This record gives sequence, structure tokens and C-alpha cells, in this order.
Amino acid sequence: MVHPIWRSRVRACLGALVVSAAPLFLIAQSPSGGRGQKKSPPVRRNFLISRAVPDPAAVERGQKLFVADCGFCHGSKANGGENGPDLVRSVLALRDEGGDQIGPVILKGRPEKGMPAFALTSAQIRDIAAFLRARQQAAINRTAYKIQNVVTGDAKKGEAYFESKCGSCHSPEGDLKGIADKYDPVALQSRFLYPESHARRGGAGLKRIPTPVTVTLASGRKVSGELEYIDDFNVALRDSSGEYHSYERGAGVKVEVKDPLAGHLVLLKQYTDQDVHNLTAYLVTLK
Repeated sequence: MVHPIWRSRVRACLGALVVSAAPLFLIAQSPSGGRGQKKSPPVRRNFLISRAVPDPAAVERGQKLFVADCGFCHGSKANGGENGPDLVRSVLALRDEGGDQIGPVILKGRPEKGMPAFALTSAQIRDIAAFLRARQQAAINRTAYKIQNVVTGDAKKGEAYFESKCGSCHSPEGDLKGIADKYDPVALQSRFLYPESHARRGGAGLKRIPTPVTVTLASGRKVSGELEYIDDFNVALRDSSGEYHSYERGAGVKVEVKDPLAGHLVLLKQYTDQDVHNLTAYLVTLK
């Protein structure tokens, strides 16, 4: 798999239930009284992650029921299918408590949406609700996410890719010598995909990579140094003596930035999944 910080690809039994993901909790304002009466304080209603974890046995039963009756349209994991929406992010399913919201839809169906009615018992509906709640909580509990093995590519192909795309700036005998002893495969992949997040400010175990910049003023005077800040309106740098300079990017002011990470940004738009897998497989051999 590609590391999550590079690509993230997230996407009728309960038809037409899905809208964008709901918040973790809702704040409901109690109705205010008449003049002279104190307003009731806001009532905080825990919306999802702080709710009780459903009974594992109920989740298991509900999963079997869901796969058999609903999985064809909504996917076996309730993330949606060709004919049914994602129920992990369905607002109605998120608001459900023990089947009180999804139960009526299951029992009556949505014929106009192509969803038939299902003659399930109350206990079966509660089990399906438990399964959906478990899927919702798993989706929002990011600390439980597991990074799978990222070393799945062809090291030889990765070496060839490295030589053609990266060899002009990097060398396995030079700056990358022993790199696989310093970082695990996930960290290695992260660093070649997104070096900016690690190197601009140093990062763990990395020297800060300076970005050279030259500012030519309208008068023709040139000031060079290390880039400190830049946007559409201003540019700031620190020269070799450590002095800080800041200029407005007005008419006649020319800014030349020599970004040492520019090549990585170009490649980021060109990589295929297989390129990333192969390059990772090669880099882990540099010990």
C-alpha cells in the first residue's frame, strides 16, 4: 500500500440516506423562555465516538445479516457499492440508536429508490445497527489505523526508476548511503514522497534544507540569501551575514527561488502506484 499521508482514497438497503459526514457531536440549544426567564444552558449530545462500543457478539451477528441482505448494494463493509450509498457516513445511520432510525427504512424499504422491504425482526435490526455503529467508530478512530506492509514492489525496477529520475541529485553511495538503516520503510516512503514536510524545518534526523533565493529590486540591486517567507505580496530572506531582509513584490521586483525540492514536487504528480512500490522496495536495500 502507499503510505496514507500520500494518498488517501475514501468514498438501495437504506437508499438516499447519505450526505457528507456528520460531526462527532451536536450542540442542541434548549428553547429559551419568555421575557424575564433564564435561558437553559446548551445541551451537549455526544454524537458518535463517545457512545458505548456495541457488543461484539451483536456486531458479528449484524455483519452476517448485513452482508447477506445489504452487502450487494452497500458493500460488505457498508462503505457503499454500485447501487447503494456509504452507510458508514450516512447521517441517518449515524443518528441511529439500536435501529430506531434505520429500522423503519429496512422494514418498509424505499421502492422509488430500488430498495425492497426486508422482513427482519427487531433483534436482527438491532444487530445490524450494532454492526454499523462498530464500522462508524472504527472509521473515526484514527489511532486504530494500521499501516500495511509498504515493501511490495520490485527492487530492480525501483533501482532503474531511481537512476533515471533521481540519480542526478541523489546517490546510493553518497547522500543516501545507509539510509535504510536510519529509517523504516514507512518513514522512507514518506520522505521521498513528501520531503518538504520533513526537511524544510529539519525533521527528525534530517538537516534543514535551505532554499536559495535572489531578489532583484527595481533599482537593479540584487540581494541573495536563504528564503524565510514568500507569498504573492512579500518575500523575506536572510543573507549570508544573518541579516533579515523583507520586500514587497511590487512592479519591477524580480524573485528567483531555487527550490532544492522542486524535483520531488514534479515527481509527485507523475508517480504511479507501482513506481512508489518499486522505489520503496529499492530504497530499503540501501543499508
